[in-house]
Amino acid sequence: TPSGARSSGGRCGRWCCFWEVISDEHGIDPSGNYVGDSDLQLERISVYYNEASSHKYVPRAILVDLEPGTMDSVRSGAFGHLFRPDNFIFGQSGAGNNWAKGHYTEGAELVDSVLDVVRKECENCDCLQGFQLTHSLGGGTGSGMGTLLISKVREEYPDRIMNTFSVVPSPKVSDTVVEPYNATLSIHQLVENTDETYCIDNEALYDICFRTLKLATPTYGDLNHLVSATMSGPGSPP
Repeated sequence: TPSGARSSGGRCGRWCCFWEVISDEHGIDPSGNYVGDSDLQLERISVYYNEASSHKYVPRAILVDLEPGTMDSVRSGAFGHLFRPDNFIFGQSGAGNNWAKGHYTEGAELVDSVLDVVRKECENCDCLQGFQLTHSLGGGTGSGMGTLLISKVREEYPDRIMNTFSVVPSPKVSDTVVEPYNATLSIHQLVENTDETYCIDNEALYDICFRTLKLATPTYGDLNHLVSATMSGPGSPP
């Protein structure tokens, strides 16, 4: 069965919302139990999940950040027990919205630990299809360490598909003034090392919420659900 390893670099809110959507589609509850009502939900389930010996379904997923706060919030969330505990990998210092810290210093120190887990996930695949990375290009971890991880995985698995969902910064929806620099430094890496990059624009998401969904004050939850629906599309069987 074709399968692939998924990883998330930097803040994991969108990525966790994605797993909620995928789990709902496949009839998997937050504990990893199948509670669906159609055999179709179990077709190709091994693309995104491993079936454990306890007959629970565990995401083929790795969560990465350079600071522990995001991981703590994921673990304490509704789907926190769905993931393998060994697949939470985090540093203590953060990247300080600095691409170079993510790519050359703090991120470089953590990347070998991530690659070890990537190899283990790949060994659990019957037929490795490819990799899917979700990250932001505005901060330091998703842009700097995210592109470092992509280049390392590409080097080790040159004939597998590399697919990213990259959140591109926008002037109207911005946290820090250095976001354009982090994004610019990442683009060359994505062009060189990915087969498909789906660019997600926060400003466009807000426009969809305002104009199409008629939401007066969109929350991050609204944006994340919109992105998750988009992300689940390319992973669906034809």
